[in-house]
Amino acid sequence: QVQLVESGGGLVQPGGSLRLSCAASGFTFRMYVMYTMMWYRQAPGVERELVTTIDSNGGITNSVASVKGRFTISRDNAKYTVYLQMTSLKPEDTAVYYCKACLYSTCYWGQGTQVTVSS
Repeated sequence: QVQLVESGGGLVQPGGSLRLSCAASGFTFRMYVMYTMMWYRQAPGVERELVTTIDSNGGITNSVASVKGRFTISRDNAKYTVYLQMTSLKPEDTAVYYCKACLYSTCYWGQGTQVTVSS
């Protein structure tokens, strides 16, 4: 049974940093490395939005202009984990952050982790 578990969220002051992790289980290694991994976020009253993507070759696509230069996605296939390093956090980054794994039409979601940026 495939599972994605996010962790690393919390309360941080503006300008601070957090590193989110998304640990996957239920995959074989051969399959996991083929999955494209994504981070989404959803703020209250707002549609969930795609933040950034890392494909099976390590290619990265940032989908939210406001996080460019501040957020970095990476993956450690040996640990079945994808990370989102977030720096220079702003109050508008406050949201539930979700991990998603997709291979062709098969996708899995994590349960999300709350990030709150506030002084």
